[in-house]
Amino acid sequence: MIQYLLDNMWQLWAVLAVLGLILELTSGDFFIMCIAIGAMGAAISAPFSNVYGQLAVFGLVTLFSLFQVRPFALRYLQRKGEERVSNADALLGRQGRVSSVIQAKGTGYVAIDGDQWKAVAVDDEEIAVGTRVKVVGRESTIITVERID
Repeated sequence: MIQYLLDNMWQLWAVLAVLGLILELTSGDFFIMCIAIGAMGAAISAPFSNVYGQLAVFGLVTLFSLFQVRPFALRYLQRKGEERVSNADALLGRQGRVSSVIQAKGTGYVAIDGDQWKAVAVDDEEIAVGTRVKVVGRESTIITVERID
């Protein structure tokens, strides 16, 4: 059994490469992809070298990928980089309508793209239902809004 595995190491390297690419789908930082590229390099070298040679190829190709392929992938596949906002941070600057009265020095609800968000007024005054508002801040899941004239 062990002899069979040693004779067919390319299969193990190929499985490692495929698993690495599948795992990369969950992370998106292109680190695991570099390991998968190294495993593919080792799989290609497997018929021509022993286990130590395969490990050397794996290490060298992985390092090459980390310093050459990964920066290229990050630069061209994640063009917005740090400017991307997600979750509640993406609400800043958005507009919506008051769906439940925002009480003076209290809270209410604002509808933004079909979602209801608990909101407070920036100037602590009452805002009536149907009033258009703009999100100017957030504290946890409570947004701070101001009227749009």
